[in-house]
Amino acid sequence: MSKVKFKLNRQGIRQMLQSQEALNVCLEQANEIQARAGDGYEVTTYIGKTRANASVHAATYEARRDNYENNTLLKARGV
Repeated sequence: MSKVKFKLNRQGIRQMLQSQEALNVCLEQANEIQARAGDGYEVTTYIGKTRANASVHAATYEARRDNYENNTLLKARGV
């Protein structure tokens, strides 16, 4: 058998990770987690230095307390 070698195009990979399509995938997942978590949670997105990012955080006092007591975001994520 012969060994196959390939070299990644680092600039192409970086562009793919920072693309609008990658951001849309992250946003879709974050919206699902937010829906499972309930009221008081918000989604934020941004394109960072190396990749697109989305996060869900507790925006209200009640949501922060709920997340602290019940690990709501971890459970909504499915961990």
